[in-house]
Amino acid sequence: VSDLRPSALPGSLDVSRSMFDLRSPPHRFMKRYDSVSSVPSSTSSRKDSQGSNRSLDTITLSGDERDFGRLNVKLCYVSSVEQIWITVLHCKDLSWPSSCGENPRICVKGILTLPKPVHFKSSAKEGCSDIEFMETFVFAIKLQSLQAVRLVFKIQTQTPRKKTIGECSLALRELSSQESSHWLDVSPPSK
Repeated sequence: VSDLRPSALPGSLDVSRSMFDLRSPPHRFMKRYDSVSSVPSSTSSRKDSQGSNRSLDTITLSGDERDFGRLNVKLCYVSSVEQIWITVLHCKDLSWPSSCGENPRICVKGILTLPKPVHFKSSAKEGCSDIEFMETFVFAIKLQSLQAVRLVFKIQTQTPRKKTIGECSLALRELSSQESSHWLDVSPPSK
């Protein structure tokens, strides 16, 4: 994923390429891009006299799901034994509601959305800006079954009470024996 920090100019090729790499309808990103370059957009009109002079980073992060952090996972399918290996590596820049306290205990719950869902959960770690999990989960499931499902991750607090604070998911269409690393943007939990 390309870095959208202020060093990337609004008209540069890297920005437009990264917008379309996110596997969402392109028109969604065109609207966001327009709000940076045109004054009468909803984003610019809410700003003060700086208006469209604000950096791309400031505008895209203001109400974006990237505010909730990112989860790093690795996937691998070992076809000789028909096993999927899921490694939850770490969570970066995670944010949680103040009602959860300063350093809540946080875990990652995973769900393979098969007709009979498969659930797994990491151990709970103290909340901070970079939480290392480094835990691998192995399940014996046929590849054909996995390629039609999603792998959903729910970021949960364990203390003071159990609560889902964010989630992200990944399609398993392209599983292979080559281990792949994924950075998933955590978004607010769906209602």
